[in-house]
Amino acid sequence: MRGLSIPLLFVLMLFVLVGPGATNAAPSDTNWPQWRGSDGTGVSSEANLPAEWSSSKNIKWKTPLSGSGNSSPIVWGNKVFLTAEIEGEVVPGAQAVKHIADGQDYKHPDAVGADRHHTFKVICLERDTGKLLWEQTAYEGTVFDDRHRKSSHASPTPATDGQYVFAYFGAEGLYCHDFNGKQIWKTSPGPIATLGMGTATSPVLFENLVILQCDEDNGEKSFIVAYDKKTGKEVWKTPRQVQASWTTPLIARTPQRAELIASGNELIISYDPKTGKELWRTKGHASNAIASPLMGYGMVYISAGFPLKRTIAIKLGASGELDSLDANIVWRYNKGSAYVPSPILYGDYLYVMTDRGILTCLDAKTGKVIYEGGRLPVPATFTASPVAVDGKILMTSEDGDTFVVKAGPQHEVLATNSIEEPVFASPAISNGMIFIRGEKHLYCVSKM
Repeated sequence: MRGLSIPLLFVLMLFVLVGPGATNAAPSDTNWPQWRGSDGTGVSSEANLPAEWSSSKNIKWKTPLSGSGNSSPIVWGNKVFLTAEIEGEVVPGAQAVKHIADGQDYKHPDAVGADRHHTFKVICLERDTGKLLWEQTAYEGTVFDDRHRKSSHASPTPATDGQYVFAYFGAEGLYCHDFNGKQIWKTSPGPIATLGMGTATSPVLFENLVILQCDEDNGEKSFIVAYDKKTGKEVWKTPRQVQASWTTPLIARTPQRAELIASGNELIISYDPKTGKELWRTKGHASNAIASPLMGYGMVYISAGFPLKRTIAIKLGASGELDSLDANIVWRYNKGSAYVPSPILYGDYLYVMTDRGILTCLDAKTGKVIYEGGRLPVPATFTASPVAVDGKILMTSEDGDTFVVKAGPQHEVLATNSIEEPVFASPAISNGMIFIRGEKHLYCVSKM
């Protein structure tokens, strides 16, 4: 895992974006159908959501969840979908695939789980009440690889097009269910070794396709692949020499074309999402690819935080090989980025955070530093990525505290809200409600 050391529980992301000259204006759709919302930005256009809550205030409902999971909830209409993993007893003889690093057998000290029986579930709740509508078992058995001790094999966030729900569990498969819980099809991208850290990349939807970024171990067998949404049949598959990653690719749309942006340690590559054909590439950020790309102002923003901290702004529409002096590389910033959480672009500013929640605000067009060192009122550690709504940035820590930060050129923490339960998943926002997945429950925050 390109350096490794943390989970991968995460983050990661999805797609469609705003046109070039546009800001990252949030979609008006109140659905939250994938990792970080309708366009993969983590930004909602809604207003008048609660800015304060606690375990006993502004909680519309709280529903216990069977199994663990770091995947985020997604919302379509009056349905909320999640994935979960139930880890069972030790299975004699079961073990993770072997990993090789620097020519020797390698096992990450935090890698666990492959010696046990697993059950992977897809869950549907009623949005307004939290009532369980259905729960389907997608997979039962042993797993190909370990997971990080803080993570789960249910870390990828599902995606929906309003008709089907697509849930991804790494080497154990991609599953399509309809809204009534009927399994329509299943397929597997094959054995994907992730250095014992598990899978976190989430499925991306584009037209009739479900797209997966499948980067493994040292990159010899990495690829990006697209399946037909209705049948699960492979439509295209493109090899890529990029070592293990946990990022979600992004569909970046401009008036000229759509680009599928895939972050990576060695390479950052743009593909034609219809065919998988490479459009352009540039040298990667030389760090673990966990954070999801963002798009706005005709640029894509790529961030990474370990071992090097880097954020790069690249102009879309390029072709061929780019180098550090290319005009398409607009700006770079080499501080302040997190290992796991993704940055967020809201209005004129790109907000980069550390794993401890220290914020840097950059001018999204130029990379100019607006402020650095924006701190929170209490020490915290973050796995969840921030979301933004109604002029505020919501940052949810592993302790279950959500810090409400005023968006804009001056750092100000407006509120600290706790559900008193650990949180590793990123929040979702839909129809005046904020959905926060705790370690054991899903919370719906609303003014009621």
